[in-house]
Amino acid sequence: MFKDNLNIRNFVSTAFPNHVMDIVDPSLLFEEENEDDGVEETMIRNFESHRNNKNKMEEFLVPMLRIGLMCSTTSPRERMTMNDVVNNLKAIRDSFLKSKERNRRRRR
Repeated sequence: MFKDNLNIRNFVSTAFPNHVMDIVDPSLLFEEENEDDGVEETMIRNFESHRNNKNKMEEFLVPMLRIGLMCSTTSPRERMTMNDVVNNLKAIRDSFLKSKERNRRRRR
């Protein structure tokens, strides 16, 4: 898929950190459907919250992509240790889940 000297690391690196949302799959910006909501209600809610979701996703994607970039440096000595990777990913996950729970409470 990539040509010349471009690879996935270089692709992400050129977009990092200010343009990461330009390289992310747009479907990540949409919430999952709620079983109680119809498709139309979900689409309307997704449309209305698109900008807010984009900002929230960026808040969590930038640190994750930073980890990916740090783990894929050419020099193994410059890479993060696996303990640091796990601890950072857990912190991102916990922050994401707390944010998601706050959003659920606001909607009720």
